[in-house]
Amino acid sequence: MKVSPITPMIRCAIYTRKSTEEGLEMEYNSLDAQRDAGEAYIRSQMHAGWMLVQDRYDDGAYSGGNMERPALQRLLEDVKSGKVQMVVVYKIDRLSRSLMDFAKMAGVFEEHGASFTSVTEQFSTASAIGRLHLNIILSFAQFERENSRERVLDKVAASKKKGMWMGGFPPLGYNVVNRKLEVNAGEAETVRFIYQRYAKTHSVLQVVKDLHERGTTSKTFITKKGTQREGQPFTVTAVNKILRNRLYLGKIHHKGSYYDGEHQPLVEPELWDAVQKLFSLSVKKKPGRKLGDSSANLLSGLLVCRCCRSAMTHTFTRKKGRLYRYYTSSAVKRGLKKGCTVGTISAPSLEETVIGQIRAIIRQPEVVSEVWEQVQSLGGVASEEDIRRRLLALDKVWDELFPAEQRQLVGLLVKRVEMTPQGARIHLYTNGLEELLRKLVENKEIGDGEYHCSDGAPQGETDSWTGVGSGPARLGYAHR
Repeated sequence: MKVSPITPMIRCAIYTRKSTEEGLEMEYNSLDAQRDAGEAYIRSQMHAGWMLVQDRYDDGAYSGGNMERPALQRLLEDVKSGKVQMVVVYKIDRLSRSLMDFAKMAGVFEEHGASFTSVTEQFSTASAIGRLHLNIILSFAQFERENSRERVLDKVAASKKKGMWMGGFPPLGYNVVNRKLEVNAGEAETVRFIYQRYAKTHSVLQVVKDLHERGTTSKTFITKKGTQREGQPFTVTAVNKILRNRLYLGKIHHKGSYYDGEHQPLVEPELWDAVQKLFSLSVKKKPGRKLGDSSANLLSGLLVCRCCRSAMTHTFTRKKGRLYRYYTSSAVKRGLKKGCTVGTISAPSLEETVIGQIRAIIRQPEVVSEVWEQVQSLGGVASEEDIRRRLLALDKVWDELFPAEQRQLVGLLVKRVEMTPQGARIHLYTNGLEELLRKLVENKEIGDGEYHCSDGAPQGETDSWTGVGSGPARLGYAHR
């Protein structure tokens, strides 16, 4: 008696997808319909050994334009592990609308011996003609997707020209009701307060401080996914954006043009014009200042306040014809933090401390010897005495260097300077001295008491620090 060969089992998975959330809350939705069609198709192929795996791969409210979909990623992992040998979809575009993405998935399927089939398009990638058919269909699917995108953009443009609100985060002063902006009375008062106070004080920073004193925060709202976004204390940037937003004048913006909006304006045209005039005047009053140039301020970009966790920026004032320079916490300066125990630091005093520590390192024979050994191990050719002579020459001419040259040397060695109530913590790059020594060896003029800047920065960094050195600063340095 002739025995029929045993048909090998093919483990099949059904993948379903829907682009939007609409209808997903229904008891029987589009994903269920796609799955039912897939199950029926697999039953029709039982004679070929097809068997449905129990896991479901459903992506609700996910676009087919990319592969960032949880169920799809889980499916691909199961294909790689051999758990799934055949992927069944209702239509090809449920799996992907991108030729590039589909090519990636097809590569995964082929590499791991899996195939793909569509219920409604009646083909399978198991054959050459099926793969050709697939490429043709995908080309049209991508063409339709791009056309759909252009139609959406055209619709958005036409709607905005009619003054319609087309979505996004709800602005302060309004609630979004039935896709339209409706005035939120309490928030509208805050918007008007911001405009009126700026028109009176001519200072955004003062407006921010006033808002903080009133306990006023930015908008609290709930996203489409049901997540509540709590209001935050106002910042200078946030207030600036409100003062320049023509939405409050009753306008809708689209690609550089403004159109009369359907929503009610919150600011009168006279107040708007007055505020914009003040903005233009304040810009004209800000000439370039050499003191504000980071190259003239030794620690710009390196100094942070440990107390309020913010950068410390350079500022200055004049009293009786004398100039006073300071470093102060940017958060305190903007009125965003109170009770900072570091406060304002004299810039010359702090810069002198940092320079003193760097020059102290240069003079330490044991430090120079250790770093010289590292340079030699990496192919250095200069003698220890030659390096020491160059370092001492640099120390002698330090005060004659241009500010930009001093700042480059500091940037070569110093990763950051942290200010605490007890003093300064100076954190150095682990290979900063090694880089400095390399540049001294390369720079032939150093031995004659000259120094010329060159580009470059150290590569290693360390956040660790130990108590090295003396004086008001605490020096953080770690040798490699």
